[in-house]
Amino acid sequence: MVETKQNFDSRLRSLTRKHRRMSHGYTAHMRRDGLIVVRPKRARMQFPLKGAVLVAIGFFAFKAFMLMSLGEVTYADRLAGLQNGTLIEQGGAWVMQADPLTQAMVRFVSTNLL
Repeated sequence: MVETKQNFDSRLRSLTRKHRRMSHGYTAHMRRDGLIVVRPKRARMQFPLKGAVLVAIGFFAFKAFMLMSLGEVTYADRLAGLQNGTLIEQGGAWVMQADPLTQAMVRFVSTNLL
């Protein structure tokens, strides 16, 4: 009696797991003997491109805001201080340098919005 309950529970777990996987899509194949076998699609990891683009836009907007609020001279002085620091600070200075996209964003905001 106990073995049948354990067997039933394991079959039930297996079916629940298969049903959960099939809820994300499935494919049907016909075997040589004519039996149609349905299998769940394999889940593929996808890179969240939209999220990465939003993070990049936010980062460049942050740099443009910092450059606009501090001014170019003060911003350059602070970057020079970072360039003389540790290796991590030098990397931060390289990332935060005023690139053409950041400068274009500052020009756009200052001419159109202010």
